[in-house]
Amino acid sequence: MSSREPDSIFIGPPKLTRFEKARVVGARALQVSMGAPILLDSTDPSMSPIDIALLELEEGVLPISIRRALPDGTSQNIPLKWLLQLPQDRKTKSRKEN
Repeated sequence: MSSREPDSIFIGPPKLTRFEKARVVGARALQVSMGAPILLDSTDPSMSPIDIALLELEEGVLPISIRRALPDGTSQNIPLKWLLQLPQDRKTKSRKEN
């Protein structure tokens, strides 16, 4: 495992899936509704926690990693910023190339 490059995605698609997006937005909206600080400078006070979480996700300011696992027990922690970038901006490798 030490031969893997730290800036490559080996497990799953090179973008954020709709299920991962729902999980991240839901978790962040819960944090905001419980009083966590908002990571954006300009937000409307009348915005709902879900809208704030979506805006934070779109801006890429959330310091969250996604853990993707395979049935054989191997896993990879992928920073959210990598999944929000365009594939041309980042080196990606599929599991089959290894």
